[in-house]
Formats: sequence, C-alpha cells, structure tokens
Amino acid sequence: MSNAPERQPQPIRRIVTGHDSDGRATVLIDEMATNTKSSRPGQFSTLIWSSEGAPATMPLGLDAEDMGARQLGTYPPEKGTRFMIAEYPPGNTPRRHRTETIDYIIVLSGEIEMDLDGDEKVTMGPGDVMIQRGTYHAWRNKGPDVCRMAFVLLDAEPLGIGDPVLRGEGVGARVKHD
Repeated sequence: MSNAPERQPQPIRRIVTGHDSDGRATVLIDEMATNTKSSRPGQFSTLIWSSEGAPATMPLGLDAEDMGARQLGTYPPEKGTRFMIAEYPPGNTPRRHRTETIDYIIVLSGEIEMDLDGDEKVTMGPGDVMIQRGTYHAWRNKGPDVCRMAFVLLDAEPLGIGDPVLRGEGVGARVKHD
C-alpha cells in the first residue's frame, strides 16, 4: 500500500463579472472554485458556472446568485448549461455513459482517449475540441500525466435511444477543500 498522499484537484481561479445596482460593470467573484466532486480516485470535476433556461438571466446587483455553487448532478439545469473543469488521472477507471446533452469539450492539458461504440476510439490532446452530441462514451487516460478538460454541457431534446443517465442522477462525492 502506498503512503503517498491522495492527489487533490488542481486549483481553479474563478472570476465572475456582473453589474452593480447602478448598472456599472464590476467583479462579483474572484476566488478559487470549490464546488468539486470526485467519482473515482484522483478524478475530479469542478462546477464553474451554470445557467437556467435560454436566454439565460443575468440579474443586476452584487447579491446575484453564485450559479457555480449549485449542487448539480450530471445534467445542467433544465434548458440550461453547465460549465466545469474535469481532471482524469493516468490509469483512471472509465465509466461508460450517455447524457441527453450537447457537450463542448476542450482538452487543456494532457491526453485522453474517448471510447465510443464498438471498437471506435478517438484520442485528444491539448487544444483539441470536440462537440459531443449525446453519444455513449467513456474517458480513458492512458498517458503519464493528468488530463485536464473544460466541458460546457447544454440541455438537449432526448434522442429516444439507448439508456442515458437520467436527469437527477449522477455519481461523485463532494471533495472537501481546506
């Protein structure tokens, strides 16, 4: 058994702008994001922001809700969005799943392999972008480094195929930040 400390997520500075009650642009939040979950050892996702409905609301005032502090499952709010940063350690245990969402995905660092149906796979590296449209998949990090990715999930109309993760379901335990 290893005495090495369990890996923690890389800190993410989150800056949220808005307007004061007089309509002047201002910074509402400038702090480290702490809404982090972990579904596998060393594997993390941190919610950065979410929105409800489209078009999204942007209330004025310094007391606007912190939409990155919400407790969400896998899905974004109904007809809304979910923006998160995820980290996959080398040798992670992939979880095959599908959601009724359109996902915009950007690899920030490292390398990741996406397993699709059958034997189809695609490997992504830093700067690669994917638009995922409700497909079954699993993320597998076969490389030597942590893979860090940005995800924006948009709620979508159900496809009516397969067995997707249902709204309100999700895996992962909250991660305690010091």
